Amino acid sequence: MPSPFPGMDPYLEDPRLWPDAHHELISTYRALLNRVIRPKYVARVEERLYMVADDDPELEIRRVPDIQIEKYSGAVPPGPNGASAGLMIAGSVVVRTRDPIREGRVEIREVDGGDVVTVIELLSPSNKLPGAAGRQSFLKKRAEVLASSANWVEIDLLRVGTSHPIKRRRFAKYEYLVYSSPANSRPDGKAWPIRLQDPLPVVGIPLRDPDPDAPLDLQAALALAYDRAAYDATADYTKDPDPPLPPELAAWADELLKQQKLR
Repeated sequence: MPSPFPGMDPYLEDPRLWPDAHHELISTYRALLNRVIRPKYVARVEERLYMVADDDPELEIRRVPDIQIEKYSGAVPPGPNGASAGLMIAGSVVVRTRDPIREGRVEIREVDGGDVVTVIELLSPSNKLPGAAGRQSFLKKRAEVLASSANWVEIDLLRVGTSHPIKRRRFAKYEYLVYSSPANSRPDGKAWPIRLQDPLPVVGIPLRDPDPDAPLDLQAALALAYDRAAYDATADYTKDPDPPLPPELAAWADELLKQQKLR
Protein backbone atom coordinates (compact mmCIF):
# COMPACT_ATOMS: atom_id res chain seq x y z
CA MET A 1 0.00 0.00 0.00
CA PRO A 2 1.41 3.44 -0.90
CA SER A 3 1.38 6.39 1.47
CA PRO A 4 -2.04 8.06 1.55
CA PHE A 5 -0.44 11.53 1.44
CA PRO A 6 0.33 13.30 -1.84
CA GLY A 7 3.73 14.44 -0.59
CA MET A 8 5.62 13.95 2.65
CA ASP A 9 3.91 11.54 5.05
CA PRO A 10 3.86 13.21 8.50
CA TYR A 11 3.55 9.81 10.18
CA LEU A 12 7.14 9.06 9.16
CA GLU A 13 8.26 11.96 11.36
CA ASP A 14 7.43 9.91 14.46
CA PRO A 15 10.66 9.75 16.53
CA ARG A 16 10.22 5.97 16.83
CA LEU A 17 10.00 5.54 13.05
CA TRP A 18 12.19 8.32 11.68
CA PRO A 19 15.58 6.60 12.30
CA ASP A 20 14.50 3.75 10.02
CA ALA A 21 12.93 6.13 7.49
CA HIS A 22 16.10 8.23 7.49
CA HIS A 23 18.19 5.17 6.71
CA GLU A 24 15.83 4.01 3.95
CA LEU A 25 15.54 7.43 2.32
CA ILE A 26 19.33 7.96 2.33
CA SER A 27 19.82 4.60 0.62
CA THR A 28 17.11 5.44 -1.92
CA TYR A 29 18.64 8.84 -2.73
CA ARG A 30 21.93 7.09 -3.42
CA ALA A 31 20.29 4.55 -5.72
CA LEU A 32 18.35 7.16 -7.72
CA LEU A 33 21.36 9.43 -8.10
CA ASN A 34 23.60 6.62 -9.31
CA ARG A 35 21.17 6.08 -12.18
CA VAL A 36 21.83 9.58 -13.54
CA ILE A 37 25.36 10.67 -12.50
CA ARG A 38 27.46 7.82 -13.82
CA PRO A 39 29.99 7.28 -15.35
CA LYS A 40 31.77 10.44 -14.17
CA TYR A 41 30.42 10.42 -10.61
CA VAL A 42 29.24 7.92 -8.02
CA ALA A 43 27.08 8.38 -4.90
CA ARG A 44 28.09 6.75 -1.63
CA VAL A 45 26.64 6.67 1.90
CA GLU A 46 28.99 8.11 4.53
CA GLU A 47 28.47 8.69 8.27
CA ARG A 48 28.93 11.36 10.89
CA LEU A 49 29.73 10.06 14.38
CA TYR A 50 29.22 11.94 17.63
CA MET A 51 28.79 11.21 21.33
CA VAL A 52 25.81 12.18 23.48
CA ALA A 53 26.41 13.45 27.03
CA ASP A 54 24.15 12.71 30.00
CA ASP A 55 22.58 16.19 29.87
CA ASP A 56 22.07 16.30 26.11
CA PRO A 57 18.49 17.29 25.15
CA GLU A 58 18.66 14.66 22.40
CA LEU A 59 18.03 12.01 25.05
CA GLU A 60 14.45 13.25 25.22
CA ILE A 61 13.81 12.33 21.58
CA ARG A 62 16.20 9.45 20.98
CA ARG A 63 16.37 6.21 22.95
CA VAL A 64 20.07 6.08 23.78
CA PRO A 65 21.05 3.45 26.35
CA ASP A 66 22.60 4.82 29.52
CA ILE A 67 25.93 3.71 30.96
CA GLN A 68 25.53 0.12 32.09
CA ILE A 69 27.37 -1.96 34.68
CA GLU A 70 28.39 -5.18 32.96
CA LYS A 71 30.21 -7.20 35.63
CA TYR A 72 32.55 -7.06 38.61
CA SER A 73 36.18 -7.90 38.07
CA GLY A 74 38.03 -9.40 41.03
CA ALA A 75 41.48 -8.40 42.24
CA VAL A 76 44.38 -9.11 39.89
CA PRO A 77 47.44 -10.78 41.44
CA PRO A 78 50.81 -9.07 41.01
CA GLY A 79 52.86 -9.78 37.90
CA PRO A 80 56.17 -11.62 38.04
CA ASN A 81 58.34 -8.59 37.23
CA GLY A 82 58.51 -4.84 37.77
CA ALA A 83 58.79 -2.43 40.65
CA SER A 84 55.14 -2.87 41.57
CA ALA A 85 55.25 -6.64 41.49
CA GLY A 86 54.29 -6.77 45.15
CA LEU A 87 51.13 -4.68 44.68
CA MET A 88 47.77 -6.26 43.95
CA ILE A 89 45.53 -4.37 41.51
CA ALA A 90 42.19 -3.60 43.12
CA GLY A 91 39.01 -5.11 41.76
CA SER A 92 37.05 -2.90 39.36
CA VAL A 93 33.60 -2.50 37.93
CA VAL A 94 33.46 -3.00 34.15
CA VAL A 95 31.10 -0.50 32.54
CA ARG A 96 29.84 0.00 29.00
CA THR A 97 29.30 3.58 27.87
CA ARG A 98 26.96 4.78 25.14
CA ASP A 99 27.96 3.96 21.63
CA PRO A 100 28.55 6.88 19.25
CA ILE A 101 25.53 8.08 17.31
CA ARG A 102 25.86 7.41 13.58
CA GLU A 103 24.02 9.54 11.04
CA GLY A 104 24.20 8.74 7.35
CA ARG A 105 24.52 11.17 4.49
CA VAL A 106 25.07 10.88 0.73
CA GLU A 107 28.30 12.03 -0.85
CA ILE A 108 28.81 12.34 -4.60
CA ARG A 109 32.40 11.68 -5.59
CA GLU A 110 34.32 11.83 -8.81
CA VAL A 111 35.13 8.35 -10.05
CA ASP A 112 38.61 9.50 -11.10
CA GLY A 113 40.42 10.56 -7.94
CA GLY A 114 37.52 10.17 -5.50
CA ASP A 115 37.17 13.89 -4.71
CA VAL A 116 33.99 14.85 -2.86
CA VAL A 117 31.80 16.90 -5.20
CA THR A 118 28.52 17.22 -3.27
CA VAL A 119 27.38 16.45 0.28
CA ILE A 120 23.67 15.73 0.83
CA GLU A 121 22.33 15.74 4.40
CA LEU A 122 18.85 14.50 5.31
CA LEU A 123 18.11 16.13 8.66
CA SER A 124 17.27 14.18 11.81
CA PRO A 125 15.43 15.61 14.85
CA SER A 126 18.68 16.03 16.78
CA ASN A 127 20.11 18.17 13.94
CA LYS A 128 17.34 20.71 14.61
CA LEU A 129 17.44 20.62 18.43
CA PRO A 130 19.24 23.59 20.05
CA GLY A 131 21.99 22.51 22.43
CA ALA A 132 22.10 18.93 21.16
CA ALA A 133 25.35 17.25 20.16
CA GLY A 134 23.64 16.14 16.97
CA ARG A 135 23.00 19.76 16.00
CA GLN A 136 26.57 20.78 16.77
CA SER A 137 27.86 17.90 14.65
CA PHE A 138 25.55 18.87 11.79
CA LEU A 139 26.47 22.58 11.94
CA LYS A 140 30.18 21.71 12.01
CA LYS A 141 29.81 19.58 8.89
CA ARG A 142 27.80 22.31 7.16
CA ALA A 143 30.49 24.89 7.94
CA GLU A 144 33.26 22.59 6.70
CA VAL A 145 31.53 21.99 3.38
CA LEU A 146 30.57 25.63 2.86
CA ALA A 147 34.22 26.58 3.39
CA SER A 148 35.35 24.03 0.78
CA SER A 149 34.98 23.61 -2.97
CA ALA A 150 32.22 21.00 -2.52
CA ASN A 151 28.49 21.61 -3.04
CA TRP A 152 26.07 21.37 -0.12
CA VAL A 153 22.44 20.17 -0.07
CA GLU A 154 20.24 19.75 2.99
CA ILE A 155 16.84 18.09 2.90
CA ASP A 156 14.55 18.90 5.82
CA LEU A 157 11.44 16.69 5.96
CA LEU A 158 10.74 17.41 9.64
CA ARG A 159 8.32 20.05 10.89
CA VAL A 160 9.68 20.42 14.43
CA GLY A 161 12.89 22.14 15.44
CA THR A 162 15.18 24.92 14.27
CA SER A 163 14.97 25.31 10.52
CA HIS A 164 17.45 26.73 8.02
CA PRO A 165 18.15 30.43 8.68
CA ILE A 166 16.30 31.48 5.52
CA LYS A 167 13.76 34.07 6.58
CA ARG A 168 10.34 32.48 6.31
CA ARG A 169 8.68 35.76 5.42
CA ARG A 170 10.24 35.45 1.97
CA PHE A 171 7.98 32.51 1.15
CA ALA A 172 4.41 31.44 1.63
CA LYS A 173 3.88 29.20 4.65
CA TYR A 174 5.57 25.82 4.27
CA GLU A 175 6.36 22.74 6.36
CA TYR A 176 9.48 21.30 4.68
CA LEU A 177 12.51 22.71 2.90
CA VAL A 178 15.33 21.70 0.58
CA TYR A 179 18.32 24.04 0.44
CA SER A 180 21.21 23.84 -2.02
CA SER A 181 24.46 25.79 -1.88
CA PRO A 182 26.41 25.26 -5.12
CA ALA A 183 30.07 26.06 -4.63
CA ASN A 184 30.19 28.20 -7.77
CA SER A 185 27.40 30.55 -6.68
CA ARG A 186 28.01 31.15 -2.97
CA PRO A 187 26.81 33.05 -1.05
CA ASP A 188 23.71 32.61 -3.22
CA GLY A 189 21.85 29.33 -2.93
CA LYS A 190 18.62 27.68 -4.04
CA ALA A 191 15.62 26.79 -1.90
CA TRP A 192 12.54 24.63 -2.41
CA PRO A 193 9.89 25.40 0.26
CA ILE A 194 7.35 22.55 0.41
CA ARG A 195 3.83 22.39 1.83
CA LEU A 196 2.45 19.22 3.37
CA GLN A 197 -0.42 19.22 0.86
CA ASP A 198 1.90 19.21 -2.18
CA PRO A 199 4.03 16.48 -3.79
CA LEU A 200 7.73 16.60 -3.01
CA PRO A 201 9.64 18.25 -5.86
CA VAL A 202 12.35 17.10 -8.22
CA VAL A 203 15.37 19.06 -7.00
CA GLY A 204 18.66 19.78 -8.74
CA ILE A 205 21.77 18.30 -7.15
CA PRO A 206 24.81 20.38 -8.17
CA LEU A 207 27.88 18.70 -9.67
CA ARG A 208 31.15 20.07 -11.02
CA ASP A 209 31.14 22.74 -13.72
CA PRO A 210 30.23 22.51 -16.56
CA ASP A 211 28.00 19.50 -15.76
CA PRO A 212 24.31 20.31 -15.22
CA ASP A 213 22.52 19.57 -11.97
CA ALA A 214 21.43 15.96 -11.47
CA PRO A 215 17.66 15.55 -10.90
CA LEU A 216 16.62 13.91 -7.64
CA ASP A 217 12.90 13.07 -7.50
CA LEU A 218 12.11 13.30 -3.79
CA GLN A 219 8.53 12.05 -4.23
CA ALA A 220 9.66 8.98 -6.17
CA ALA A 221 12.27 8.34 -3.46
CA LEU A 222 9.63 8.56 -0.73
CA ALA A 223 7.31 6.18 -2.59
CA LEU A 224 10.11 3.64 -3.09
CA ALA A 225 11.25 3.88 0.53
CA TYR A 226 7.68 3.63 1.85
CA ASP A 227 7.00 0.50 -0.18
CA ARG A 228 10.30 -1.27 0.50
CA ALA A 229 10.14 -0.64 4.24
CA ALA A 230 6.38 -1.45 4.48
CA TYR A 231 5.67 1.66 6.54
CA ASP A 232 1.94 1.13 6.05
CA ALA A 233 2.27 -1.79 8.49
CA THR A 234 3.58 0.56 11.19
CA ALA A 235 1.84 3.89 10.66
CA ASP A 236 -1.49 4.03 12.50
CA TYR A 237 -3.57 6.44 10.46
CA THR A 238 -6.51 6.13 12.85
CA LYS A 239 -4.56 8.28 15.30
CA ASP A 240 -2.98 11.71 15.02
CA PRO A 241 0.68 11.78 13.96
CA ASP A 242 3.55 12.46 16.33
CA PRO A 243 4.49 15.30 16.30
CA PRO A 244 0.92 16.56 15.90
CA LEU A 245 -0.26 18.71 13.02
CA PRO A 246 -1.58 22.25 13.58
CA PRO A 247 -5.39 22.52 13.52
CA GLU A 248 -5.80 23.52 9.86
CA LEU A 249 -3.50 20.76 8.61
CA ALA A 250 -5.00 18.24 11.04
CA ALA A 251 -8.45 18.92 9.56
CA TRP A 252 -7.09 18.51 6.02
CA ALA A 253 -5.32 15.24 6.93
CA ASP A 254 -8.43 13.92 8.69
CA GLU A 255 -10.57 14.48 5.58
CA LEU A 256 -7.88 12.95 3.35
CA LEU A 257 -7.62 9.81 5.47
CA LYS A 258 -11.41 9.46 5.71
CA GLN A 259 -11.68 9.63 1.93
CA GLN A 260 -9.24 6.74 1.70
CA LYS A 261 -11.14 4.80 4.40
CA LEU A 262 -8.19 4.82 6.76
CA ARG A 263 -10.33 6.46 9.45
